[in-house]
Amino acid sequence: MKYRLVDRRTKEIITSVELGSNVGISGARTYFMGVKKLSGEKFDELWEVKGITYKQYDWWKEDKSITDEELKLF
Repeated sequence: MKYRLVDRRTKEIITSVELGSNVGISGARTYFMGVKKLSGEKFDELWEVKGITYKQYDWWKEDKSITDEELKLF
């Protein structure tokens, strides 16, 4: 799964990383704390860690909703 390091003040994405699926948010937080070399308290003041989820988009379902009459217009 992918995780993002986000600046708390600006909401800007600083970096992202792909870690094992069993790591979870707390494991990703530990990883980023190690990268930044900060204690948990100071880290939490500056950044937050978010998991990236992907929404599946089924484009063919949208195409299916076009009727034959609409296709004749093209």
